[in-house]
Amino acid sequence: MSFVTLTYFTMFFLCFMFLVVLPLMLLGVILFGLFVLVPCAFIFASWYMRIKERKMERRKRDGANVAFFHPYCNAGGGGERVLWVAIKALLARYPDTNIYIYTVETAEPQSILNKAQNQFNVKVAPERINFIRLSLKKGIEAKTYPYFTLLLQSLGSMALGLEAFMKFNPDIYIETTGFAFTLPIFRYLAQCPVGCYVHYPTITTAMMRRIKHRVVAYNNSSLIARNPLFTWLKLLYYKVFGWLYGMAGCCADVVMVNGTWTEDHINELWDIPFHTVRVYPPCEVSELKQLRSLVRETDPIRILSVAQFRPEKDHPLMLQAMYELRNLLVKNEMLWHKIKLVLVGSCRNAEDEERVQNLKDLAKHLSLEDNVEFVVNAPYARLLQLYQTSSIAIHAMWNEHFGISVVECMAAGLITIAHRSGGPLADIVETSETSRTGFLAAEADEYARDILEVIALPADERKRIIDAARASVDRFSTTEFEKSFLRAAEPLFKID
Repeated sequence: MSFVTLTYFTMFFLCFMFLVVLPLMLLGVILFGLFVLVPCAFIFASWYMRIKERKMERRKRDGANVAFFHPYCNAGGGGERVLWVAIKALLARYPDTNIYIYTVETAEPQSILNKAQNQFNVKVAPERINFIRLSLKKGIEAKTYPYFTLLLQSLGSMALGLEAFMKFNPDIYIETTGFAFTLPIFRYLAQCPVGCYVHYPTITTAMMRRIKHRVVAYNNSSLIARNPLFTWLKLLYYKVFGWLYGMAGCCADVVMVNGTWTEDHINELWDIPFHTVRVYPPCEVSELKQLRSLVRETDPIRILSVAQFRPEKDHPLMLQAMYELRNLLVKNEMLWHKIKLVLVGSCRNAEDEERVQNLKDLAKHLSLEDNVEFVVNAPYARLLQLYQTSSIAIHAMWNEHFGISVVECMAAGLITIAHRSGGPLADIVETSETSRTGFLAAEADEYARDILEVIALPADERKRIIDAARASVDRFSTTEFEKSFLRAAEPLFKID
């Protein structure tokens, strides 16, 4: 074939494509849109409006159905306290409301409500509480995903959210555990107002910095931290996940955050500051402020830790602090034998129970077994007793999102040493000499030195710190939480 012939053929082919094929394809797309997509869209919109109208009619007649997404509602941690106090406040404000809780718990309803009353001193009307049992529990468990845990766990939460939506379509949806990827499901499929209470961001820029600087932590193994390529890949993964997390969070109509630290990170990631409200979590300060210390001069010096047995709570750091303290007291064995660390916390599952056993083994390895006591799943009455018989409190979590137990230890009259980060640094503990309410530390030896300083405090200085701490915690009371929560949630209850 000659060059001229090939040129004519090419021109003919291009003209045919532009003048015949492309117009036909465009016409096909237009016809498909007119006769398939548009009718389907109208049918879907009509169906959806009927569903929405029926929901509104039923809501006006029977009261709002408010659904809380809280899979582990029986876990016994600070997040569960927020859940039950929020429910109690809503039922008091909107008495015709029906509460539904999406959960993977298998315990009997009355057993769950009894635990809420015994552990948090929160009693709610059982006739208004309904539990929607979900079966896809493994989808949100971290152990299911050895790699890419954040992303796959979030996708698992979406599967659990779809199951929740299919089992019950609420009038109002409030997410209270941290599974932000369920928000789009209820915003767009359930077409209901969506709110959330954020205890801590799933990912933060601080976490990304730790990866970038190759810091070994519970969420960054030494294998990744040692390898520059693995570090770069994980950082890229975190950035992509952070963008997806921000897209999911933007679906919320109301965002409640538990403190300054969380608020700063959520505003950075979600960028919806006008929908974001700071609502400090409910702390049992009123009753605790009335407690009187039962510690006598001859009693052991008890250092109390109140925290769930989760890896991020960093119980090993507390044991290392005790080890450093023993080294500081090598010439004062009598004082050392008087000191006892009491670790109080709840276990959610077999993994937490194994973690407790590992901590006991670590204490034994450090020769601390005579100076460390474990109190697992303690009832509220036992916790009150420990508050009254302890004189120091310790909290070791890095970037603790808020620190309910820190507030409550301060309210109970314990001089508290918390980690110099997160909520304790931003909202709770004041360390200036003239208005000190507690101490902040970061490393094990710093905790040990602070413990010694607290032990050596003169009685008048100790009393001044305790009084200042107790006076500072009223802003974190249950009453203040109820007011703030109801004020923030009010837009969700407005009927258009």
